[in-house]
Amino acid sequence: MHYPRRTSKIKKARKQGFRARMKTAGGRKIINAKRRRGNHKLNVAS
Repeated sequence: MHYPRRTSKIKKARKQGFRARMKTAGGRKIINAKRRRGNHKLNVAS
């Protein structure tokens, strides 16, 4: 069966990646919260 949507890894990284998160205050909050929780994967793109 054909998978309809091939999401671009580059587009995803630019939108949800580590550097995109670090650009905004809210994004940095998310990263720090995940660090406190002990997540080894801090974002979707990595």
